[in-house]
Parts: sequence; structure tokens; C-alpha cells
Amino acid sequence: MDVLSDAVAAMRTGRPHSARRDKYAPWGTRFAASEGAGFHVLLRGSAWLIPAESEPVALGPGDVVFLAHGRGHALASGLDVPLEEARQAKDGSWPEPPPVSRESEPDTVMLCGAYQLDRGRTHRLLSELPEVVHLPASLGADRSLRAAVELLGMELEEREPGSDAIVTSLLDTLLLYVLRAWWRERKGTGWSAALADPAVAAALRAIHRDPAHPWTVEELGAAGGLSRAAFARRFTALVGEPPLAYLTWWRMTTAGRLLRDEYLPLRQVAERAGYTSEFAFAKAFKREYGVAPGRYRRRTA
Repeated sequence: MDVLSDAVAAMRTGRPHSARRDKYAPWGTRFAASEGAGFHVLLRGSAWLIPAESEPVALGPGDVVFLAHGRGHALASGLDVPLEEARQAKDGSWPEPPPVSRESEPDTVMLCGAYQLDRGRTHRLLSELPEVVHLPASLGADRSLRAAVELLGMELEEREPGSDAIVTSLLDTLLLYVLRAWWRERKGTGWSAALADPAVAAALRAIHRDPAHPWTVEELGAAGGLSRAAFARRFTALVGEPPLAYLTWWRMTTAGRLLRDEYLPLRQVAERAGYTSEFAFAKAFKREYGVAPGRYRRRTA
């Protein structure tokens, strides 16, 4: 997979959840802090997003917000509206609200969703995101993002056969489109700059394509057409750590995902993480995670 897809897949756990919500003013909902990440898409009407640690954000039709770090926040029809607590289940879903019989159309229609994440292995690419990623509809020339939102809304409203599988895939797609749109607006900074740099991006693709390969700094530099010294300086400046340090971190992240999501023998996990010795792998894994590979697998099963 590419770097962005890999970064999301490595820290995702469980299934994402989403729901369509019709709101009649006045209304207000408080979402407690969680280990996951959440998003809200305003389909109709207006609302206020009230983050825990920053100023309120006015939302209009078509706006998308992504809360990457799981901090508590609220959504409301106004800033002075009483807030009801949203009770989130352990799997990240929300109970269906009681049916409301109204003759009028709802004032606000939203899509809300949540992703379960392993905060212990947050990729730098995601950890540099702000508390709130706000993509206003006025900046929403991203047709792919808008198409994913429209399809997700249709599936949640109509619930045809196969909707469960389609919604799960659309939620994964929506997350990638949100992140892509955000970095596209911020070219030249952080990981956006790293992925846009031909030499560094080539090295990252090589690492993610084959983390088990015994990479050297010279090899990775050659992938981008730079000398060892020039490549090491550029990679460290843009990524925030030296090439081989990132390689080791990604190998351990890959190993953790394989232990959590697949039933491979430890020997195969070690090989796919770049270790020829199961003993050396177990030692490195415990140094990184604080527990032995087998215990980690049992704990995350």
C-alpha cells in the first residue's frame, strides 16, 4: 500500500461506525473524549462545532469536520443551547435515538461517524493534525470527497441489501479523502512536504512496499537519486527522524498490526518485519511495546 493508506491501516482497530441524524432546533449534543477519531458532515441546515480546547466553528451545508485526536466536543444549533450527553458504546457506535414524529422537515441533517484507533502507534502523518480539521464546502472542490459523502448519505438513508459492507468501505474511503484534501491545502509543511518531495517520497514508498528488505541509507537515497549524506539530511528534516529510525519504527508497527489482525506464526511475523531470527524479533518487539509478541497478540485478540 501507499504511505497514507498504510498509516491509517496500521492504527485502525475494529469497524468504523456511522449514522445519519435529523435534528430539530433547539438541540445540542456533547461527545466525550475517546480513543478513536470522529467526523461530522453537515448535509442540511447549520450547526456549531464546539471543541474542547479551541474556538467554536460555525458549520454550513456541505462542511466536513474531522477530529483526529478523540478529544471531547459538542455539536449544537446555538452556542447557548443545553447539551445532552451522547452515550457511545464500547465498539464505537451510538444507540439509535427514539423516533420523533414531526410533520416538518428537520432543521439540520448530519452524518456522524467514528473510527477506532490504536493510539499507541499513531503515525506521525496523523499526529501532526490539528484538533479540528475543518473542510468548508467553499473549499470542497474535491469531487471525490463530495462523491463519497453523497454515497455514504444514500446508503445510511436507504439501507439496501449489502449496506453494511458498503458503508464500512465508504467510511474507510471517506477518511482517506478527508486526509488527502487537508494535506492538499497545506503543501510545503510537515508530512505534506515529505510526501511531495520526490526523493523522500520514493524512499518512504520503498520502505512501505517492502519493510523486510535490509535497507541501507545508500539504497534509500539511490531510490530518490540523492547521495547518502544529502538524502539523510533531507529525510530527517522533513520526516523528523533519520531514515533507519523510521524504518525500525515502521517494522515494529507492521509487526504489531500482523499480530493483532492476522494469525501468522511468530516466525513469519518476524520475517515480514525484517528479522531473520525469531529471538531477535521478540527482543526488539518487547523493547518497543513493553510486552512479548505472544502476550501482545493475546491482549489485542
